[in-house]
Amino acid sequence: MKRLSPLCLCISVVSLVVLLGLRAHAQFGRGAGEWSTNGADAQRSSWVRSDAKISVPAIQKGGFGLAWRIKLGDTAFSGDAVLLNGYIGYRGFRSLGYIAGANGQVYAVDTDLGRLEWKKPIGSAVMTANVVRAVSPAFPGMPVAGRGGPGRVTAAKGAVGDPDQGAVTIKEIAEREAAAAARGGAAPGRGPGAGGPPRRVPNYIHAISADGLFHSMYVSNGEEPEKAVPFVPANAKARGLIALNDVAYATTPNTVFGIELESHKVTSWKTAAGDLAGAVGPAIAPDGTVYVTTTAGDLAALEAKTLTARSTYASHSEFTSSPVLFQFHDKTLVAAAAKDNRIHLLDAAALDKPYAPQSIGFAADTLSSWQDPAGTRWILASSPGAVMAWKLVEKDGAPAPPTSSARPSTTRRPALRSSLESRTSRRVIPLRAQHPRTLPPVPPRPRGGR
Repeated sequence: MKRLSPLCLCISVVSLVVLLGLRAHAQFGRGAGEWSTNGADAQRSSWVRSDAKISVPAIQKGGFGLAWRIKLGDTAFSGDAVLLNGYIGYRGFRSLGYIAGANGQVYAVDTDLGRLEWKKPIGSAVMTANVVRAVSPAFPGMPVAGRGGPGRVTAAKGAVGDPDQGAVTIKEIAEREAAAAARGGAAPGRGPGAGGPPRRVPNYIHAISADGLFHSMYVSNGEEPEKAVPFVPANAKARGLIALNDVAYATTPNTVFGIELESHKVTSWKTAAGDLAGAVGPAIAPDGTVYVTTTAGDLAALEAKTLTARSTYASHSEFTSSPVLFQFHDKTLVAAAAKDNRIHLLDAAALDKPYAPQSIGFAADTLSSWQDPAGTRWILASSPGAVMAWKLVEKDGAPAPPTSSARPSTTRRPALRSSLESRTSRRVIPLRAQHPRTLPPVPPRPRGGR
């Protein structure tokens, strides 16, 4: 049996621009970067891989400021905004942003012109869930340095697609069908039986109204081609909505719900104790497995179609964040923060063999993750009063022992040793001297948008 290499988290001081209450939120008018759900992707990484406008060099040049402001009624908003860039409709190319109002309205905004495109009422009671567009369960492509500017994933492409490959929409349909086949579901966009050319799948924005109905609206005008279908109980305080190509998931305080987008079959999983933790929602692995955390200290891996528990990890401490998934070498790792002021890190393929939890000095309510151009994996943790980033490293041999003032972490796997080093520049300092960075108060947001 191959022995897993030790892992450790290294705290590094980083410069951060904090704009929206220490959470990674979508912004209207974000250039090339799209944002389709809470946390940007199915793994809830909050990583915008291809943002042509926001980078260290761009910020250093200046000119980063308010572009426009729009008032969308006297209402609060639910969840992150959704961004769709380069949409080709009957009125030409558009860049659109969508957001759910707590007043039961879904708003679409032209993010180039800063004007209301359309609004659609889907209920009179308070909406609590975010709006979403479908995302793929696969890990998004990794950025390639030096191609097309900072953060670009690949070279720029037109809507006509690559030579001999057909239109971009055809490629997207093929990806959807491959994902559905891998998950054991029906391939969307085909009629009964196998074979035949794929038809174009409509581009939807999805939402849950206060009465528990699941709505699918055209991104262009908000119209619903089909009647909304039952999904969650009415007034159940749904949140964390995420849609894949053939299924959608959402949570209520103690239950995960799933709905098949073709058959409208609903499944659910209820926590054995406590409520679901975190505000972002379930995280989805490339194989479709659904990961959630609970306030009872459990991290559960749920089967995609039935939502039955495949495996569970007990942290023995209340989880305070939703899980985040990411690639680390040849592994898929799961990370979640807990009330014991530690990040719990696990291999998704072996939840029963966790790495030693890593102390970070505060209970984070949100985790994000990204990989820099040098290939270094980072985990960002935030709370209402602090935000810090940690570098995830792997060592072939035994790591250096923790500094004398650091409390040693316990491990459930004696063969795995790990340590936590607190770093300022290159000088190792005692862990107790490192505190979460206190940030100045965040100015209030304009009530008319994000």
